[in-house]
Amino acid sequence: MQTYSRDSNPEVFSFQALWDTVTRIFSGYLPADDAHYVAGCLVEAEARGVQSHGIGRIPVYTQRLRLGVVNAKPTFKISAGSGATAHVEGDNGMGYLVARKAMDEAIRRGREHGISLVLASQSNHFGMAATYLQQAIDAGLAALVLTNAPPLMPVWGGRSAFLGTSPFAFAAPSQHTPVMLDMATSVVAFGKIRQAARRGESIPADWALDAQGQSTTSPDAALNGVVLPMGGPKGSGLGLMMELIAGVMSGSAFGGEVRNQNSNFEHPQNVGHAFITFRPDIAVTLSDYFARADSLVDRAKASPRAEGFDNIVMPGETEAQRAEKAKREGIAVSTQDTVMLHDELMLAAEARPLSAAPR
Repeated sequence: MQTYSRDSNPEVFSFQALWDTVTRIFSGYLPADDAHYVAGCLVEAEARGVQSHGIGRIPVYTQRLRLGVVNAKPTFKISAGSGATAHVEGDNGMGYLVARKAMDEAIRRGREHGISLVLASQSNHFGMAATYLQQAIDAGLAALVLTNAPPLMPVWGGRSAFLGTSPFAFAAPSQHTPVMLDMATSVVAFGKIRQAARRGESIPADWALDAQGQSTTSPDAALNGVVLPMGGPKGSGLGLMMELIAGVMSGSAFGGEVRNQNSNFEHPQNVGHAFITFRPDIAVTLSDYFARADSLVDRAKASPRAEGFDNIVMPGETEAQRAEKAKREGIAVSTQDTVMLHDELMLAAEARPLSAAPR
């Protein structure tokens, strides 16, 4: 896989121009509608300032599609449970597409039953969990999104990779900016370490350990070591929760068995996801819910500020503001990523992906 050197001279793309460019890349591998959707997810992550889940992911995704390690045209199987539950077998499709389908099911069932749980297996990396939270918010539902991931983080007390840096994600609707929490169970998302390595930047010393179990500021050393759990045993406990719900219960790989998409180009990942949706008007009317939710946010933001803070923001608020600005003013793309986009467009034009992925 080609790497790109750091360059500080960005090129500004309009949101739509970048979306169109990335769509053209994935159109070399995926059906047109799927290519458009996956591209939109990556560009939205860029716009929100979540570059660790943005266009820098493209070379790995496309390489896996070219090799047939990811199924470009999966056939999803949906097994209905009790009515409020379901299981989606992803047929080794791109995680974005498996997750969209599973959240569609969770939304439909949540609307009907008040609450739903949909588990997904045979999936791959699904990008930014906020993507699927927004899907539920747009449908007027609150949601929890869980996933497991390749082992990059030790269980508390250990020093070898066992848990994924799986995101814990929650959102609730609002008449204004929804509260949207999307956080890794590690000190930092591992993608940020990978991004630092790609750009030749150092990392804070409390992010990760090297292969010898020592703290490091080198992202390259961290890539060969482990990222630390958030809050010590608390982050480790949340990581185990992800494995139990998204991994064990879904029938996917678990406990260190999820394959790393960045280093294993021979086998499917078999990632598991969980999507929980629920109506906010189960105990109160919808108008009462919105009034109460807005009151909660207003009172939280009116709290006396600690030293060094100019204002208090809710989870997801900063990212939403960045996205709004990016859609007005454009997205700055580094020279190395501009070169990458050009190279990927050329590869997509020549691509002859396999019709099915290995099992």
